[in-house]
Amino acid sequence: MPRPLFDHFGLLASFYDRVIHPSHPTYLLELLALEPGQQLLDVGGGTGRVTQYFCEAEIMPTIVDPSLKMLRRAQGKACCMTCQGLSESLPFADDAYVRVLAVDSFHHFWDHERAARELLRVLMPGGRMVIEEPDIRRFPVKLIALMEQLALMRSRFYPPDALAELFICAGGTVRVLEGGVTYWAVVEK
Repeated sequence: MPRPLFDHFGLLASFYDRVIHPSHPTYLLELLALEPGQQLLDVGGGTGRVTQYFCEAEIMPTIVDPSLKMLRRAQGKACCMTCQGLSESLPFADDAYVRVLAVDSFHHFWDHERAARELLRVLMPGGRMVIEEPDIRRFPVKLIALMEQLALMRSRFYPPDALAELFICAGGTVRVLEGGVTYWAVVEK
């Protein structure tokens, strides 16, 4: 699997939380249908900018991210456990998590088909995954995609139906919810 030539997120880690704010943490909690004490895997969760909002709900989040500098920022958030790794080869057992989350990260994964299979592999039968992504069909997201391309980030944004198809082919069931420049894929195994 190719490795990035440059750690963009390592460079952004020190100020990422101040610039990029989670837009829908309460809605994510609702979509995930998390119960106190449940384990949550946040794939590409970086600094824990989203999972930090789940601490009060007594959720046990684990953040997996390839950027060690981003994870160091997450380690300062009391309720978050961290693990360095790639979405395409998660270092967890089959069926290890009842809930999986990927917020604004799927388009940064290197091999999307492999990542979809891997995310479903670690999701327990009957479990639920929520993927929040910018909607590439919207003009502001097209500008973001262009900027990321110019920054050599190798991002690949999927429209909702194409992302859903990746998870259906990997064995999940999917429903898509749209909201302005963002959409959510709710995947069940």
